[in-house]
Amino acid sequence: MKIDIPLLYQNLLSELGPQGWWPAESKPETLLGAILVQNTNWQTVEQSLANLKQATQFLPERITSISLEELEQLIRPSGFYKNKAKTIKHMFTWMEDHQWDYQAISQDYQNDLRSELLTIKGIGYETADVLMVYLFDRPVFIADSYARRLFGWLLKEEFKTYDSLYRLIQLPDDFTAQDANELHALIDEFGKIYLQKNSKQTIPFHREVFQKK
Repeated sequence: MKIDIPLLYQNLLSELGPQGWWPAESKPETLLGAILVQNTNWQTVEQSLANLKQATQFLPERITSISLEELEQLIRPSGFYKNKAKTIKHMFTWMEDHQWDYQAISQDYQNDLRSELLTIKGIGYETADVLMVYLFDRPVFIADSYARRLFGWLLKEEFKTYDSLYRLIQLPDDFTAQDANELHALIDEFGKIYLQKNSKQTIPFHREVFQKK
């Protein structure tokens, strides 16, 4: 059993409207948010980003030059701050080595970009795919927890790991990076409304509509 991704996308878009993600004014801010949001909620990320903006204005050279200890304190609200600070340092150093040239990075690594990102200490599957979509404009499916809940409901199947769903979903060939961006945002917003354990909202779709053999 497979899911009709374009139909799901259009129904989510009709139900929820455009989401306008990622909530950032620059790609360095997007990169920071993608790391900080690991294992926490966006409210805590906003606190850390506010601290970072005040201290660095999100300028890469300022973030790479501040001490690890200072960075830890700035991002402390997001939790796991010691590991996240190290990941930020590793990622910003890697980007600096590549002159922060997103297009050149994407062209140089081609199909190996995801694998390369995964070699950076602290970057896991979900963060790598978020960066693929929001930093490097690649049409990639992000199999985060809300996606696993939604597709678990659609397919009457449990997806316990990121990879178990990621390997199953293939985006249409004509999907753009913006489509992948919007799909991810819509799935997460849908999950927050309808797929929380304590949600009293009735899912407005019948799962059978999206299933195809």
